[in-house]
Amino acid sequence: MSGTQVWSVDPRTGKQREAVASEATAADVDRAVRAAHDARAALADRTVRAAFLRTAAERLDAAKDRLVAAADAETALGAPRLTGELARSCYQLRAFADIVDEGAFLDVIIDHPDDTATPPVPDLRRFKVPLGVVAVYAASNFPFAFSVPGGDTASALAAGCPVVVKAHPDHPATSELVAAVLREAAAEHDLPEAVVGLVHGFDAGVELVRHPLVAAAGFTGSVRGGRALFDAAAARPVPIPFHGELGSLNPVVVTEAAAAERAEEIGTGLAGSMTLGVGQFCVKPGLVLTPEGEAGDRLVKALGEAVASVGEGVLLDGRMRDNFVDGVTERAALPDVQAPVSPGAGGDRTVAAGFLTVPAARLADEGPHDLLLEECFGPVTVVARYATRDEATRVLSRLPGNLTATLHVSTGEAEDGGDGTALLTELTPLAGRVVVNGWPTGVAVAHAQQHGGPYPATTSTSTSVGGTAVERWLRPAHLHHPAPRLRPAVRRVRPRLQRPPDGRRRRRR
Repeated sequence: MSGTQVWSVDPRTGKQREAVASEATAADVDRAVRAAHDARAALADRTVRAAFLRTAAERLDAAKDRLVAAADAETALGAPRLTGELARSCYQLRAFADIVDEGAFLDVIIDHPDDTATPPVPDLRRFKVPLGVVAVYAASNFPFAFSVPGGDTASALAAGCPVVVKAHPDHPATSELVAAVLREAAAEHDLPEAVVGLVHGFDAGVELVRHPLVAAAGFTGSVRGGRALFDAAAARPVPIPFHGELGSLNPVVVTEAAAAERAEEIGTGLAGSMTLGVGQFCVKPGLVLTPEGEAGDRLVKALGEAVASVGEGVLLDGRMRDNFVDGVTERAALPDVQAPVSPGAGGDRTVAAGFLTVPAARLADEGPHDLLLEECFGPVTVVARYATRDEATRVLSRLPGNLTATLHVSTGEAEDGGDGTALLTELTPLAGRVVVNGWPTGVAVAHAQQHGGPYPATTSTSTSVGGTAVERWLRPAHLHHPAPRLRPAVRRVRPRLQRPPDGRRRRRR
């Protein structure tokens, strides 16, 4: 590659560590995509795909110490957090291998010929096929789980789609190391290295989404960057699916009864959730609706004590630190906004956690306080104190889409519904996942997981985490009167995994 050098930077010091690669030119991107496109047939065998995913997990696990050390040096996220994240990524690869083996993701449906129907029904075999090359845009805050070996890559490979990953500039050395491990795993199964491509650079990311052989894209990042790529994907001569996770406020509602019952517990739990990972999780609670009055005061006091005890932390890069400091300063300057614990700049290259409070009435109508309804990446949340239930409802009605929403109700409300049920009804349209009497993150690698939500949380309704993520990279197709040898995926699928033929439901025995 012949572009500008890509450097690995230590966020704790701001110093360059090493030159890792070169920014990909348009020609480099073209070569990577064409090589991935040519590798599609190599992934056609499901048995090989599953074995490759398991070997990838084994090799990543074996290289754990080296990979975690590199990621920590580039992200300052700490070895314990990164060790857990890598373990999650390996588990995810193995889980998708099981899904590939099982075969149910092919969603095979068979209709037998029926000359008595109007019009007559021929022999139909419906199944799903891979879209083609998938462009994966790595996230800054998850150098493993949402990066080169992350969910987008694992689910795309499981679907039979080669990937070309656009590395995130905050961890380029980690990206190169991981890509090398995945390619070694591919070679062990006689798969071409091109099943996992890697490019660096902003311009490369734009070239990638525009390349005519790229069939779909997965993105995790900012609203601004994600929307630009989403628009580019839609503006192509042949538009492609763009599954983007862009930004989320992740609102929390605490009922008056819940605050009265366990104000201190809720305040302490909130502090832990909003400062986790220096506030750099995509599901961090950014807006909390709590009642005015004595119970709400106790909650805010407990939150303040817990947040004040949190040490300063390092954000992923200097740009994010500047944006955080500027963002909290601008928010704190708004009328009626107070800072019981001031968030902002800490020592050299660190930030201090804190939170702001504001009367909910300020957010119920359009105005300058709308800034408080926008995500601020880092360890800060906004506590909006509501005087009436109607005030809380008016604020909720103004919120955009979110990844998560959280509801805290009392024991009595949980048992008999009432206002808690009404609030749950209001929150459900706002988010892909609603947490009751708990806290994000809690994102599990499971079949029922939904990690996605209404725009701008995501640009599609699918999930990027869990077993059904594989569906993003498939499309349905069907055959008329298939010859016995034409379609192994249809011919060999285990009968218990295909849907009942002719639209009938089988009885359980």
